[in-house]
Parts: sequence; C-alpha cells; structure tokens
Amino acid sequence: MRSERFDIVIIGSGAGGGTMAHALADSSARILLLERGEFVPQEDANWDPEAVWRHLRYRVRERWLDRRGREFQPYTHYCVGGNTKFWGSVLYRLRREDFEAIEHVDGTSPAWPIDYETLEPYYERAERLYHVRGEHGVDPTEPPRGPYPYAPVPHEPAMAAIVQQLRELGLRPSPLPLGLLNPGDHNGCILCNTCNSFPCKVRAKSDAETCCVGHAAGRPTVTLWTGAYARRLLTDPTGRRVEAVEVERNGSTVRVEAPLVIVSCGAVNSAALLLRSANAKHPGGLANSSGLVGRRYMAHLATMMQGFHPFRRNATVFQKTVALNDFYLRGPGGYPLGQIQSQGRTHGVMAQTVAPWIPLWAYDAWVSRGVDWLVMSEDLPKDDNRVTVGADGRIRLHYEPNNLRTHRRLVREMKSILRRLGFWVVVAHSHRERNTTHQCGTLCFGVDPRSSVLDPFCRTHDVENLFVVDASFFPSSAAVNPGLTIVAQALRVADHIKQTHLD
Repeated sequence: MRSERFDIVIIGSGAGGGTMAHALADSSARILLLERGEFVPQEDANWDPEAVWRHLRYRVRERWLDRRGREFQPYTHYCVGGNTKFWGSVLYRLRREDFEAIEHVDGTSPAWPIDYETLEPYYERAERLYHVRGEHGVDPTEPPRGPYPYAPVPHEPAMAAIVQQLRELGLRPSPLPLGLLNPGDHNGCILCNTCNSFPCKVRAKSDAETCCVGHAAGRPTVTLWTGAYARRLLTDPTGRRVEAVEVERNGSTVRVEAPLVIVSCGAVNSAALLLRSANAKHPGGLANSSGLVGRRYMAHLATMMQGFHPFRRNATVFQKTVALNDFYLRGPGGYPLGQIQSQGRTHGVMAQTVAPWIPLWAYDAWVSRGVDWLVMSEDLPKDDNRVTVGADGRIRLHYEPNNLRTHRRLVREMKSILRRLGFWVVVAHSHRERNTTHQCGTLCFGVDPRSSVLDPFCRTHDVENLFVVDASFFPSSAAVNPGLTIVAQALRVADHIKQTHLD
C-alpha cells in the first residue's frame, strides 16, 4: 500500500471541512483536503428542474436503509463544497435561547456546552466570509449582534404585498439572512428561480467551494484530492491517536499519515466513518466509549407548504426573502413552535415527484399561482434515533421524528395565516422519517466524556488528535438552518488548533 504524509488531513469539503481548510490555509501546515466526489460542472443542467429533480443528476446514487429496512435514496451530495452546493443559502445564527435548555411540548431541548456569547464573534466572521445579507433589529427573536455585512435582498412586489399583509395581521416578518454574492451586479447573483436545491451556474451562491475551498486550494500548502473516499481511520497501538487515514482513490488504496485529522463528512457519514473504524481498542467504533457515536440523530421537522389562488398568477422570480419568527420562542399554549420562511419557487417537475400520476401541465398551472413556504420545528434528540453501519458497509438510518405535536401546531398556524391572506387552498408535504436535510447530532459535544463524544472544541474525548467539525456536534437541532453555526464553530475550532497544535 502506497503511503503519503501531511500535517493535517481534512475529510470533507462542505460547510465544516471547506471552512476549516480556508481557516487553516494561512498556517505553514501541509494540509490534505479529501473529497469523495468531484467538482460540480458549470452547465445548463445546473438550472434545469428536469435534470435536478426528475433525473437527480447531482444526487448520490447509493441507497441507505430506513428503520424498517427499506431502501431509499438520501438527499445528499458528494462533491466539492458538499451539500452547500445545493442549499438555499439561508444563514441564520442560532437564537441565544437555543444554547440553553428549553422545554417543549414533547420533551426538553438540552443545553449546549457553550453559550451564544462564545460563538458570537465567530458568527460575525462567518457572516463576512459567506457574504450574508440581512437587516438588523427587525426579527423579534434576534440575539445581540452588530449590523449585517450586507444589506438584505429586496422583496419583489408580490412578496412585499404579503409582508404588508402579515404586518396588518399583527405579525413581525423579517428579511431572510441570505448568503449571495453581489446580487444585481455584473457577474453576481441574478436572483433566479433556481436557488434552493440547485447548484449555481454563475457561482454566485455562498457555498463552501465558492467562499472557502477555492481560496484554500490555491495556497501552496493545501492539496485537494477529489474522488477520494476515506474508508477508515487507523490508530496507533494505544488507540489514543489516529496514525493514518485509509483512502480509496483511482482504483487503489493509499495510507495517508498525519498528526492531526479533522472529519467533516456530515452528521451521517462522519458517524459512519467512526463506526467503520472500529478496532481492538475501540470495538464499538472509534471514540465511542460513551456508546453515543451515531446516536441522537436529528433532522428538522420540516413541511413544505404552498398557498394557492386560482386567479392570482405569481410573477415573483426570487421568492425566498421573508421569515416569520413570531412563534419561535413562544407560540399559542406557551411552548416554542419554530420558524416559517418563504422558499424558492416550486417548479412543476418538482411537484410532480410527489404525485407522478398527475400531468405536468396541471402542475405547471398550479405552481404558477402558488406561493411557497417552509415550516420548520425543532427535532428533539433521542438515543434510539441513530446511524448504524451493516456488515456490508451500508448505512442504516433508524429515525422517527420527535416533537411532532409542536410541528403540527405550527403547520396549523401557517394554514390559518395563508387563508387569512386570501389563499383558497393550502397544500403541505413532508419527508418525515427519511429526512436527511439539516442532519445533525450524531457525535454531540459536551464536557463529560460519559455523555458526549466531542469536547467543546470538537475534539474527540477518546482520541487526542481527532476532531469532528460538521453538524454532528449539535446537542440540539434548534429550529433555524444549521449552516452558519457549522461555519462559525469551524472558525472557532481552527483558531483553537492554531493555538494548541500548530505552534
């Protein structure tokens, strides 16, 4: 087996790994960034709903198993930039209360080992790095912060009218914080109707490749390997340190040695990698003395909704500009419910994937008269919600959504709001137990090795030179998009590594 040696190996190039590579690239360390996929090509199919949604051109081809043993194709992508290439680029800070224990109808959201003030300066850096646009002081749940680095994206006329109606109902709509590069400028974002779940053909969406990996890979100390699958991590005889990463690339296996390894494969695949790396010293999986590797998987309770009016054609192109957080911390009944945000336009082909027996022309006529929304509630952690790996290497996702009563109440509230706005019909759709978007929680961080896998700087308690930096460290899922928190924690961990490992 051929061997290579670097100072740092980073596995994964998404929000965690891509940001880590960018933040460490200015050090003298020789860094290897591993990505199991390739670059997403700039091509017409980037903006083609038929290619993206019917033919799943960029989606992984592997099949996972659900808790009943049934196969499904997860919503995930292996490519440079990871899932950030396909995110909607909504980049929220967690609310200050999200870092504390919060009581919900169906249980308790646990406290984090750090508070909002710890992460606040890194949130500020993350917003500059990912070009976040928003408006300070409008969101009623907004934590203490300074101004956004960029002004918000203006509402188009139809959305501006809806915002005014929402205010007349006594609600407090606010601009969505969006990561977009130079909207309206030459070579900037064109504010199209293919942003959510589409790669950006003009590279003007704030994804990890655009904002981080391109810069890092241009440095002489950083090497990027694509098509490189990290099969397992190999420890020294004591089991206390990782010696090497076993990598499959170009039809052969390479042993990559490094004194520091950072795993950023996403909550499901990071847990799977540690489980595949079991050995005599770690029989239940690497860094798994707590028994929690792969457990406490969470994904937001998310329902896509659309208000439909037969006589109102929606001329909006870029629709994703409005948020409602009125029910985030306290809804009717006194418990938190979650968040509501407008979404990118639904295309007929996208809707047809839910009910393929209905003709496409009917869907096209329907969605042209609809306004799209996402209703999102916090998923509460349960040990039984977990990622496992079979003897054949296949991933199994044992998952049942938790906190359902809360989410149903929020969906009812949104249906009522849309009807008060004059929409004749409201439709809703959820991915339920096969939800792999906003995945988090499988390697949670904390101060006690008995009840957490990682320490507050995302280093594994059991293996002293192994860090995991992606949404797997989340002890709770909150109810806003996790991307900016991953980026902020990556910047914080990078600073810690510079101070403690790279002197």
